[in-house]
Amino acid sequence: MDVAEAQELSQEVISEILGAVIADREFMETLLVGVLSRGHVLLEDVPGTGKTLTAHSLATALGLDYSRIQFTPDLLPSDITGTHVFNEKDRTFEFNEGPLFANVVLADEINRAPPKTQAALLEAMQEQQVTVGGDTYALPTPFFVIATQNPVEQEGTFELPEAQVDRFQIKSSLGYPDEEGSLTLLKRRAGRTEDVPTVETILDPETVLALREVPESVYTEDDVLRYISAIGRATRQHPQVDTGVSPRGIQKLFESARARAVLNGREFVTPDDVKSIVSPVLAHRLVLRPEAVIDSVEKAAIIDEVVEQVPVPTVEFN
Repeated sequence: MDVAEAQELSQEVISEILGAVIADREFMETLLVGVLSRGHVLLEDVPGTGKTLTAHSLATALGLDYSRIQFTPDLLPSDITGTHVFNEKDRTFEFNEGPLFANVVLADEINRAPPKTQAALLEAMQEQQVTVGGDTYALPTPFFVIATQNPVEQEGTFELPEAQVDRFQIKSSLGYPDEEGSLTLLKRRAGRTEDVPTVETILDPETVLALREVPESVYTEDDVLRYISAIGRATRQHPQVDTGVSPRGIQKLFESARARAVLNGREFVTPDDVKSIVSPVLAHRLVLRPEAVIDSVEKAAIIDEVVEQVPVPTVEFN
């Protein structure tokens, strides 16, 4: 599959999803960047903005198996990974797969689960496998986690470990719909006896795997690589940041920029590709100093400041 075909298929998937989900196209493209760059996505929004519908619609359009896990304070690791069940007929233990065994997994309200369950999910996200009773089981391919958390109702939540937050390729939000979007939602509610928009299957697992291979062929000029590296170093030197972007974060920005180039139909990465995706990829990886937290400094604002300060290279492609 070449870049032109990958762009066409990706835009077709986005258009299909937007037929049912009220959201900005830019948000959907950011979500597709996560899919193309083989990463996971964390969505932070208030309840009722359509996070679950988005995840299910994405899985349907991509032709992938879908599973939803409602994270709760009493959720055990075995509840998501699966467990061994005794077969009385054969007198043996058989592994019963948990809801993690799907292509697209929605981890709903992820920060409500206890740390032990978070650790089980972390292994799945990083290694694409789960370990149960000393045995290791591979998860389906492709494997993609869309996690959600609410910025309100903090009581009864467990803060995500920094190591797990760093495993998310992208953190984004749907936000509230605009005036036209709100009107569309109300019209759908008024005509609820009529057929509501549904998402049709566009791709299949094999095509998704081929689609994810395309960014690997995208060329990146050395000056753009230096630009990405400079942004990462600048976050570590910012006076309001305690811990800046890790080397893994820089690699994720590089991977995401290549995926963004594919969505733009180009076989090379430009500084604009980097700038368009830098905040969703890097902001959530920052650890702020206590005084910055007290002053409610926004991580995205720090990334914007850093990008403004780092010189943009002039790249020419023939």
